[in-house]
Amino acid sequence: MLKLILVRHGESVWNKENRFTGWTDVGLSEKGIEEARKAGKALKEEGFKPKLAFTSYLTRAIKTLWLMLEEMDMMYLPEYKSWRLNEKHYGMLQGLNKIEMAEKYGDEQVHLWRRSYDSPPPPLSEHDERSPKLDPRYADLDPKDIPLTEALKDVVDRMLPYWKDTIAPALQEHKEVIVSAHGNSLRAVVKYLKDMGEDEILKFNIPTGIPYVFEFDDDLNLQKDYFTGDEEAVRKAMEKVANQAKKK
Repeated sequence: MLKLILVRHGESVWNKENRFTGWTDVGLSEKGIEEARKAGKALKEEGFKPKLAFTSYLTRAIKTLWLMLEEMDMMYLPEYKSWRLNEKHYGMLQGLNKIEMAEKYGDEQVHLWRRSYDSPPPPLSEHDERSPKLDPRYADLDPKDIPLTEALKDVVDRMLPYWKDTIAPALQEHKEVIVSAHGNSLRAVVKYLKDMGEDEILKFNIPTGIPYVFEFDDDLNLQKDYFTGDEEAVRKAMEKVANQAKKK
């Protein structure tokens, strides 16, 4: 049996402030640190033993991975980073409060920007200080691969090659791997693995800091998938994600 462990990073400082984050590099909140440690303890208690780890270029995902591995006594695991695991780029919305944007533009428009499959938010200017084109961690990338905004479709398009060429072969070779990433990059993986339609994946919410496990046979045929922990707590956490941008 092959096991893939997906974990959305713990709550970030901007999650706490209900801001659009995207490719902006922000750290974990105190709650996020606690969530990451709790996830690591749960994985250890349930006997998971990944052989490789994958994460994005963003601190909140990297730190979540480190904290989980520390709790699992597995800080020695080989770790691979890719920009393809980064969060969806939210364009000009990055740094702005979700509820304030809903009050300004309306729930429907903000929901479209957040959750439309193929309608991205307005892009940043290349010269905006928030532009990833100015970030040294992406200096070696082809400029055409560095987004100034993205829809979920764009995240799926950049994520799938990394799944097929890197993560899936590693899973088949090593039998168990862990991926610490972001709500939308993980949804891109889930859409592919569960063959979800566009409408279905748009309604699917991944809470922070709760491991989501996929089990496959040796040919990568999905056998089952499940979140670890209490089902009711997971349901409430998913609802909280869904309601982040609704006006009060």
